[in-house]
Amino acid sequence: MQSGQKYWFPAKRYGYGWGVPVTWQGWLVLVTYVVLATVGTFVLPPQNGLLPYIACITILTAAFIAVCWLKGETPRWRWGGDGRE
Repeated sequence: MQSGQKYWFPAKRYGYGWGVPVTWQGWLVLVTYVVLATVGTFVLPPQNGLLPYIACITILTAAFIAVCWLKGETPRWRWGGDGRE
């Protein structure tokens, strides 16, 4: 990211991926994902058709990961500390 811009999703201190959001935009994206996934469970219940449900959750998850990738720190394996490991 350019200087002056804040990451929405910081990298986890240990492991690979992103931690909890640190900006209101990140929280909005996370809450939207959870709400849409919950609504998708009621609109396309898995017991009525597993394939549409899986497709819905897969698309929502891919979109969520894309936002994390674009607005978060670059993911890499971390062992804690100051990030130089």
